[in-house]
Amino acid sequence: MVVQAASAVVVALAAVLDPVNRTPAGQAGCWSGVLLLVLGVLACRRLPAGTLDARGGLLVIPVLGALGIQVVNLLTQDVSAAAQVFLVMPVLLAAAQFRGAAAGLVATVAVTGNGVVVFLLADPAGALSDSLFTGAALTTVTVVLAESENRRERLVGILRQHASIDGVTGLSTRRVFDDAVAAAVRGGAGTALVLVDIDHFKEVNDRHGHPVGDATLAHLATVLSRTVRRTDAVVGRMGGDELAVLLSGCTAEVATARAGDLLDAVRAAPLALPDGSMLSLSVSIGVAHVMGSGGDPRELYAAADQALYRAKRAGRDQFSVAHP
Repeated sequence: MVVQAASAVVVALAAVLDPVNRTPAGQAGCWSGVLLLVLGVLACRRLPAGTLDARGGLLVIPVLGALGIQVVNLLTQDVSAAAQVFLVMPVLLAAAQFRGAAAGLVATVAVTGNGVVVFLLADPAGALSDSLFTGAALTTVTVVLAESENRRERLVGILRQHASIDGVTGLSTRRVFDDAVAAAVRGGAGTALVLVDIDHFKEVNDRHGHPVGDATLAHLATVLSRTVRRTDAVVGRMGGDELAVLLSGCTAEVATARAGDLLDAVRAAPLALPDGSMLSLSVSIGVAHVMGSGGDPRELYAAADQALYRAKRAGRDQFSVAHP
């Protein structure tokens, strides 16, 4: 929209100030271009971007812009560098918004149309060099900007992935896990939260070093993920040495059984250390369950946390279930 508005102002100024455009044909071409650009601005203001995109409007705008510039140049018989360089506007718009085939389409329309207009109005020898230089410039702008936008999108994708996946365990981060808990509670089909705390984790770090501590977290993440069905469970890292499992669409009895399965799976899977020895591990587990929709995720967390500390106070290496 900003590009269209700026273009409308420039074309209007050209119609008023440039002697080349004061012919009847030039005036008609310029003011027709201004009208089309203003209509484009109004369309962008009144229609949501999603609606325009679904109807192909966002691609039509730069294509019509490129064609409109060429029609104005043809009517005004202006093939100066200033007239041709104006094609950069729709090309920039397309390369920034679409990239790929769509950006290539707009660049092709601009380069091809400009070549036709230049050959119709200019000396053939000069037309060839003008077309080549303008085409090379427009193509370079498209390729460079499109590749720059692609790199930016890849970087954004990496940052989003880092924000949603814990780097040590490969599990969901706390933010993503919290969203899943809130969605499951709203679903109302029975939701269980299982908090898992590694017993004596500080001793593991103190005795074997933090690399082994990280390996312990990654190992337990694998054990937990392997024990539950990923189709109806989400495993996440809450922070520190605390992991969590969200079970949706289950009863309290099923949640209790899954907690026992997790406890047994950890006991049966010691961690292999770099020196070849095996490090036995145990966990304390707190389970809370809510049936029906409308529950408060904070209350579910609080209940599971209280159950977890009951298990730890009772001697660790066991699970405790919160009262309904």
